[in-house]
Amino acid sequence: MLDIGWQELFLICVVALVVLGPKDLPTAMRAVARVVVKVRGLSREFQSGVADMLREAELDDLKRKVSEGGRVDLGKAVKDAVDPTGTLTEDFDPADFARRLKQEVEGGPPTGPRAAAPSPEPAAPQPPSPEAAVPEPPTATPASQPAAARPSAGAGAAHE
Repeated sequence: MLDIGWQELFLICVVALVVLGPKDLPTAMRAVARVVVKVRGLSREFQSGVADMLREAELDDLKRKVSEGGRVDLGKAVKDAVDPTGTLTEDFDPADFARRLKQEVEGGPPTGPRAAAPSPEPAAPQPPSPEAAVPEPPTATPASQPAAARPSAGAGAAHE
Protein backbone atom coordinates (compact mmCIF):
# COMPACT_ATOMS: atom_id res chain seq x y z
CA MET A 1 0.00 0.00 0.00
CA LEU A 2 1.23 3.47 0.77
CA ASP A 3 4.61 3.39 2.36
CA ILE A 4 5.00 6.66 4.23
CA GLY A 5 7.93 6.69 6.62
CA TRP A 6 8.57 9.03 9.55
CA GLN A 7 10.68 11.35 7.44
CA GLU A 8 7.94 11.84 4.85
CA LEU A 9 5.31 12.32 7.57
CA PHE A 10 7.47 14.93 9.31
CA LEU A 11 7.98 16.78 6.00
CA ILE A 12 4.21 16.81 5.35
CA CYS A 13 3.54 18.19 8.85
CA VAL A 14 6.11 20.98 8.43
CA VAL A 15 4.69 21.95 5.01
CA ALA A 16 1.11 21.91 6.41
CA LEU A 17 2.19 24.06 9.38
CA VAL A 18 3.85 26.59 7.08
CA VAL A 19 1.01 26.65 4.50
CA LEU A 20 -2.02 26.51 6.84
CA GLY A 21 -0.55 28.14 9.88
CA PRO A 22 -0.83 27.09 13.49
CA LYS A 23 -4.38 28.46 13.81
CA ASP A 24 -6.07 26.41 11.04
CA LEU A 25 -3.93 23.25 11.37
CA PRO A 26 -6.22 21.44 13.94
CA THR A 27 -9.31 22.08 11.79
CA ALA A 28 -7.55 20.73 8.69
CA MET A 29 -6.39 17.63 10.62
CA ARG A 30 -9.98 16.91 11.73
CA ALA A 31 -11.21 17.24 8.15
CA VAL A 32 -8.49 14.87 6.89
CA ALA A 33 -9.32 12.38 9.69
CA ARG A 34 -13.02 12.47 8.70
CA VAL A 35 -12.14 11.82 5.05
CA VAL A 36 -9.90 8.90 6.06
CA VAL A 37 -12.68 7.42 8.24
CA LYS A 38 -15.20 7.74 5.39
CA VAL A 39 -12.80 6.13 2.90
CA ARG A 40 -12.19 3.24 5.31
CA GLY A 41 -15.94 2.83 5.84
CA LEU A 42 -16.55 2.79 2.08
CA SER A 43 -13.81 0.20 1.55
CA ARG A 44 -15.26 -1.96 4.35
CA GLU A 45 -18.74 -1.68 2.82
CA PHE A 46 -17.36 -2.53 -0.63
CA GLN A 47 -15.52 -5.57 0.74
CA SER A 48 -18.61 -6.82 2.59
CA GLY A 49 -20.73 -6.29 -0.56
CA VAL A 50 -18.27 -8.33 -2.62
CA ALA A 51 -18.20 -11.03 0.08
CA ASP A 52 -22.03 -11.14 0.09
CA MET A 53 -22.11 -11.49 -3.70
CA LEU A 54 -19.59 -14.34 -3.53
CA ARG A 55 -21.62 -16.05 -0.80
CA GLU A 56 -24.80 -15.70 -2.86
CA ALA A 57 -23.03 -17.05 -5.94
CA GLU A 58 -21.77 -20.02 -3.91
CA LEU A 59 -25.25 -20.57 -2.48
CA ASP A 60 -26.77 -20.44 -5.96
CA ASP A 61 -24.18 -22.97 -7.13
CA LEU A 62 -24.91 -25.21 -4.13
CA LYS A 63 -28.67 -24.84 -4.67
CA ARG A 64 -28.24 -25.86 -8.31
CA LYS A 65 -26.13 -28.89 -7.32
CA VAL A 66 -28.70 -29.95 -4.72
CA SER A 67 -31.54 -29.62 -7.20
CA GLU A 68 -29.57 -31.69 -9.72
CA GLY A 69 -28.82 -34.21 -7.00
CA GLY A 70 -32.52 -34.44 -6.16
CA ARG A 71 -33.18 -35.75 -9.65
CA VAL A 72 -31.11 -38.88 -8.98
CA ASP A 73 -33.16 -41.92 -7.99
CA LEU A 74 -31.27 -43.07 -4.90
CA GLY A 75 -33.20 -46.36 -4.68
CA LYS A 76 -32.25 -47.27 -8.22
CA ALA A 77 -28.62 -46.24 -7.65
CA VAL A 78 -28.38 -48.42 -4.52
CA LYS A 79 -30.10 -51.34 -6.24
CA ASP A 80 -27.71 -51.08 -9.21
CA ALA A 81 -24.72 -50.95 -6.88
CA VAL A 82 -25.80 -53.90 -4.69
CA ASP A 83 -27.52 -56.16 -7.22
CA PRO A 84 -26.56 -55.20 -10.78
CA THR A 85 -27.65 -58.54 -12.32
CA GLY A 86 -30.93 -58.87 -10.40
CA THR A 87 -30.21 -62.35 -9.02
CA LEU A 88 -30.67 -61.24 -5.40
CA THR A 89 -34.08 -59.84 -6.25
CA GLU A 90 -35.06 -63.15 -7.84
CA ASP A 91 -33.70 -65.16 -4.90
CA PHE A 92 -35.63 -63.12 -2.34
CA ASP A 93 -38.87 -62.76 -4.32
CA PRO A 94 -41.52 -64.25 -1.95
CA ALA A 95 -43.86 -65.40 -4.74
CA ASP A 96 -41.04 -67.11 -6.65
CA PHE A 97 -39.73 -68.68 -3.44
CA ALA A 98 -43.17 -70.08 -2.56
CA ARG A 99 -43.58 -71.46 -6.10
CA ARG A 100 -40.15 -73.16 -6.01
CA LEU A 101 -40.79 -74.57 -2.55
CA LYS A 102 -44.15 -75.96 -3.70
CA GLN A 103 -42.50 -77.54 -6.76
CA GLU A 104 -39.81 -79.16 -4.59
CA VAL A 105 -42.39 -80.54 -2.16
CA GLU A 106 -44.63 -81.89 -4.92
CA GLY A 107 -41.64 -83.32 -6.78
CA GLY A 108 -42.47 -81.73 -10.13
CA PRO A 109 -40.00 -80.14 -12.47
CA PRO A 110 -38.96 -76.66 -11.38
CA THR A 111 -40.50 -73.69 -13.16
CA GLY A 112 -39.85 -69.99 -13.18
CA PRO A 113 -36.81 -67.92 -14.02
CA ARG A 114 -34.45 -70.21 -12.10
CA ALA A 115 -35.63 -73.35 -13.92
CA ALA A 116 -34.24 -72.27 -17.29
CA ALA A 117 -30.71 -71.94 -15.96
CA PRO A 118 -28.97 -75.30 -15.62
CA SER A 119 -27.57 -75.99 -12.21
CA PRO A 120 -23.81 -76.05 -12.18
CA GLU A 121 -22.46 -79.57 -11.64
CA PRO A 122 -19.17 -80.09 -9.91
CA ALA A 123 -16.43 -81.14 -12.30
CA ALA A 124 -15.18 -84.70 -11.92
CA PRO A 125 -11.59 -84.88 -10.75
CA GLN A 126 -9.17 -85.69 -13.56
CA PRO A 127 -6.76 -88.63 -13.06
CA PRO A 128 -3.14 -87.61 -13.14
CA SER A 129 -1.34 -88.11 -16.42
CA PRO A 130 0.99 -91.15 -16.69
CA GLU A 131 4.03 -88.93 -17.17
CA ALA A 132 3.32 -87.16 -13.90
CA ALA A 133 2.86 -90.47 -12.02
CA VAL A 134 6.31 -91.90 -12.91
CA PRO A 135 9.04 -90.37 -10.80
CA GLU A 136 12.42 -89.69 -12.33
CA PRO A 137 15.19 -92.10 -11.31
CA PRO A 138 17.72 -90.57 -8.95
CA THR A 139 21.05 -89.74 -10.45
CA ALA A 140 23.89 -91.40 -8.61
CA THR A 141 27.04 -89.50 -7.98
CA PRO A 142 30.23 -91.15 -6.73
CA ALA A 143 30.03 -89.19 -3.49
CA SER A 144 26.50 -90.42 -2.79
CA GLN A 145 27.26 -94.16 -3.38
CA PRO A 146 28.24 -96.33 -0.41
CA ALA A 147 31.95 -97.07 -0.03
CA ALA A 148 31.51 -100.80 -0.84
CA ALA A 149 29.76 -100.04 -4.15
CA ARG A 150 32.40 -97.57 -5.30
CA PRO A 151 35.25 -99.02 -7.31
CA SER A 152 38.55 -98.19 -5.76
CA ALA A 153 41.91 -98.25 -7.48
CA GLY A 154 43.59 -100.23 -4.71
CA ALA A 155 40.88 -102.89 -4.49
CA GLY A 156 40.87 -103.51 -8.24
CA ALA A 157 44.66 -103.88 -8.31
CA ALA A 158 44.67 -106.42 -5.47
CA HIS A 159 42.20 -108.69 -7.25
CA GLU A 160 44.21 -108.88 -10.39
